[in-house]
This record gives sequence, C-alpha cells and structure tokens, in this order.
Amino acid sequence: MAQVFINDLIKRFDQVVAVDRVNVEIPEGSLTAILGPSGCGKTTLLRCIAGLLMPDEGRILIGNSDVTHLEPFKRNLGMIFQRPSMFPHMTASENIAWGLRLRKWPKQDIPNRVKEMLRLVHLDGMENRSFKQLSGGQAQRVVIARALAPAPDLLLLDEPLSALDAKLRDELKLEIAEIHRKTGSTMVLVTHDQGEALTIADNVLLMNEGRIEQEGSPIEIYRNPKTLFSATFIGTNNFLPGTVLKNTPETVVSLDGLNMTFNSPRPYPDLPPGSTVWVCIRADD
Repeated sequence: MAQVFINDLIKRFDQVVAVDRVNVEIPEGSLTAILGPSGCGKTTLLRCIAGLLMPDEGRILIGNSDVTHLEPFKRNLGMIFQRPSMFPHMTASENIAWGLRLRKWPKQDIPNRVKEMLRLVHLDGMENRSFKQLSGGQAQRVVIARALAPAPDLLLLDEPLSALDAKLRDELKLEIAEIHRKTGSTMVLVTHDQGEALTIADNVLLMNEGRIEQEGSPIEIYRNPKTLFSATFIGTNNFLPGTVLKNTPETVVSLDGLNMTFNSPRPYPDLPPGSTVWVCIRADD
C-alpha cells in the first residue's frame, strides 16, 4: 500500500491540454474513483500515474518515491484495462503465477499465493481453465488476481467493467469493493459511471476538461455539489433559475415569482440579494 501525491500535473497533446495542473492526494489504502465524462482527461491522468504517458509538467509520488519519469515496470503497481487481458495460452493459475515469477518470488511460495488469490476472487476449482473456458467476468477476476498477487503498492483500474453486461458489472463492482476491503490495497478506479463510483469508492475525483472539478466522499459529491457541472453530472436533477431575495441565514429565492425558502447544509455568504442562482431539485429531496 502507498499514498499517492500528484503535484501541478500537466499533460498536453499538441495544443490540447488533457490534464490541466492537477493537484491530488490519494490516501493510503483508499479506493479512489476518477469520475467524469468522455474526454475529460481521467484516463490520461491514470496513464501518467502508471508511467504509460510522461507528463509535460508536475510531479507524481508513490509513497516517498518520485516516479514522474520512472518506467512503468519500476513503479511496483498493477494495472487492469477495460477488456480482460489474460494470456490465452496459459491457464488461470498460470496467469496468476506469471506475475509472481516475473517479480522473482520464491518458487516454493508461488503455489500457495496462487491458491490464495483464486479464493479471493471466488475462482476456487477453476485454476486449470483456459481463457476460452472462462466467461468475461471470470476472466476479469483472473486479471484482478494476477495484478494483486505480487502485492503492488498501487492498483490502477481503467474502466474494468465497461466490457461486461449490466448484471456482471453490478456483481463485479461489489466484488472489487470486497477485494479492496479484504486486502486494504490502494486502488484508483477510472470510470464514467457515476453509480459505480458512488457505490464503491471511498473518495471521488470528479474531472471536467482536464481539471479536478470537485473532490470528496461520494455522499459529499452527491449532496453538496460545488459547481453547476458537479450538480448536472451527478444524479438526475431538475434545474430552476432563480434570484436571491434574502440570505440571512435562510436563503429565500424567487423562482419566477414563487418565493421559496431553503435551509442549506452549508451557508452561502457570497450570495447577496439580487444574485442569479440555479436551484437543483432531485427526486429524493
């Protein structure tokens, strides 16, 4: 396990700034979701952490080590991609053992570690199955086990459920949460699925146009959006334009002539009378 620090990170592709001066601290042992729409920079940020892309500016620290320009294989991390990436000529157990052999684990310890990982991902008895004999969900479980087997400092997951059907996605996202709880590994999950992020993550980084729009716990992101983008992206909402009439301490807003009083969970001292606002109403409010 390791804490991750990202300081003033910038990544450009020609004139496009894909990651725009991002500053993030990912706590040790947490499951952090990087959430956002397509093209917001979340996968680019993950690939910079993995070492698959080199940033143009800024620093990345995993634990106490500056890994900004370090090769991926020297970062002691695991990575899982969208589609199951099992080696097709190997069985499930051989796939899991491969990473251990690569990291030069003692030969006598490998069989027990493989069995432990198979139990962790609920694949007991399937150790001799090939890629063709496994379902998509089972294959992705093997990949998760292979990535976790060498006990990496950090596990990166790039939309690992997007290639699965809805039922399998629901099952596997809960299994990922269970695996995280059992192992205590530091995990970073990239997703565009807000339900996925809000269900299993300890911490959510909401990205928009290369920047961190908001950071916080799932309940904080959902209940207290700090920007209009956060409010529109998270949840299903209705928005009504209004004008502030009073803000001491309750907020009174005129909605096209209808005055409504709001007891906000946080005060809005920067909204004097006459301010134009958007009132967000959700079905569960």
